[in-house]
Amino acid sequence: MHKPRSRRRWHIAVFLAPAVLVYSAVMILPLFDTLRLSLFTEGPEGRVFAGLANFRTLFGDPNWSRQFWNALANNFWFFLIHMAVQNPIGIALAAILSAPGLRLAGFYRSAIFIPTILSFVIVGFAWKLILSPIWGIAPSMLDAVGLKSWFAPWLGREETALTTLALISVWQFVGIPMMLIYAALLSIPDEILEAAECDGVTGWSAFWKIKLPLILPSIGIISILTFVANFNAFDLIYAAQGALAGPNFSSDILGTFLYRTFFGFQLQLGDPYMGSAIASAMFAVILVGVCIYLFGIQTRIRRYQL
Repeated sequence: MHKPRSRRRWHIAVFLAPAVLVYSAVMILPLFDTLRLSLFTEGPEGRVFAGLANFRTLFGDPNWSRQFWNALANNFWFFLIHMAVQNPIGIALAAILSAPGLRLAGFYRSAIFIPTILSFVIVGFAWKLILSPIWGIAPSMLDAVGLKSWFAPWLGREETALTTLALISVWQFVGIPMMLIYAALLSIPDEILEAAECDGVTGWSAFWKIKLPLILPSIGIISILTFVANFNAFDLIYAAQGALAGPNFSSDILGTFLYRTFFGFQLQLGDPYMGSAIASAMFAVILVGVCIYLFGIQTRIRRYQL
């Protein structure tokens, strides 16, 4: 006589419970508390329910909306640079490192991946020193190869500060898409590649015609992870440019805008209610992006595979 299904599978709940409790405590509950806090404001007698007043202020008040749309536009540019530079380079590096017979492949993988484990503070401060026009080594390095005229204070110019920071972030995190694509390439069955060789498809032709279509799901996952990570970005901008994300807020993104609003900075007083409204708007942007991927791009990838 078999035991009831609920009794035979009770251990699943036991093993899942610690992870669910920890995730709920550090992610789910703070999320709902932030959404709840965005519906309140500070009144004469303390916290009072304000409904959507904070969102009306965020999107309707010119002083707030100008900062929000500037930060959102900068965030999209930050994300597009990662998509256009980081992920293609990661795919190319993975294709090169997965080539059979490549010497020191393990060393190259480690060297490229090491920056991802460095602290944002270290990376931001180090690159700020490197690119400094006063004591940085970038001018002398460019001078050594005859390109000193190309040097400019990239972090000090409004038109180049955000792009420079995005490229620094690309340098730090290009190892993540590289490793994920590398693992996907190694998972391709040898039988498929051997059959392609029998048909005369080898080298880069095999990558474009055989390997790339097979790793499209991995590329899609990397893309959505890049989107979520970039719209949650804060550390590098803060470490390199400070909470004001200078010059003149040209490198301001949603993360730094949220920080200044929630905690306050210099002469700006902190407003946790408006800060929660900004955090809720960030959550909505990320949620829309993830839904577009899940119900649009991912569906097409599955149809393509079938």
